[in-house]
Amino acid sequence: MASSALPPLLPKVDAILVLDGDGNRLAGKYYGDFMKTPPPAAASADGADAAADNAATAQSVEQLRNSFERQLQSKIGGIAAKRDAAEVVTVLGKTAVFCGGSPAGHGGGGDVRVVHVGPAGESELVLAHLVEGMYEALSHLMGGSTDRAMVLDNLELVFLLIDEHCDGGIILETDGQKLAGSVLLRDEREPTMGHGMEGQGGGMPGHAPPMQSSGGMGGLGMGMGGGDMTIGQALMQARNQIMANLNQT
Repeated sequence: MASSALPPLLPKVDAILVLDGDGNRLAGKYYGDFMKTPPPAAASADGADAAADNAATAQSVEQLRNSFERQLQSKIGGIAAKRDAAEVVTVLGKTAVFCGGSPAGHGGGGDVRVVHVGPAGESELVLAHLVEGMYEALSHLMGGSTDRAMVLDNLELVFLLIDEHCDGGIILETDGQKLAGSVLLRDEREPTMGHGMEGQGGGMPGHAPPMQSSGGMGGLGMGMGGGDMTIGQALMQARNQIMANLNQT
């Protein structure tokens, strides 16, 4: 049987978040055990008490996530990161890389931020490449606009984008134009699909008809070389390697 270990170049993220200018989560997912560590409730023989304990645990997890997002907002609030020049901060030992946002004073009505949270040892360049690709795809899907109202009106597309970009914390695709195309194809095939929106924020459950994608977008801004390969090519090679390993099992 092939080894189940992931190739070293295959990046992993702990969370993907889409936040408004005030740090409110519009959409997002947490992966693995990140922000899932409230103390377990004591066992109870009474069914009603057990249900109450489970509800309290779920509330505690959401409180953990909200607290993390507030600390994240305290560091990125007022910073506008260009779509091809992601900014990096550290929160609770995690590396957070983001694109988007509006300068201080614009409030929650400005451009949203796409944030990737990775392990402390993950390469900042790789995380920047990932978040820039997703931000480019989001801009395509929103018709060139990434303001809060547009994102809320198209939340289903945003969650489809997250699913196409990442599965269980493992990155599947990084090219912005390919991601946007995959989302639109999937949206046409599954117009009423439901999502396992783990860690979802508030917002409208439906979405308006997809906006026409704006043309002329350039490539990603993180074409850093690793030998003769760019980061994108290295990630593609790693993904092909794990798929080949899975086919051999």
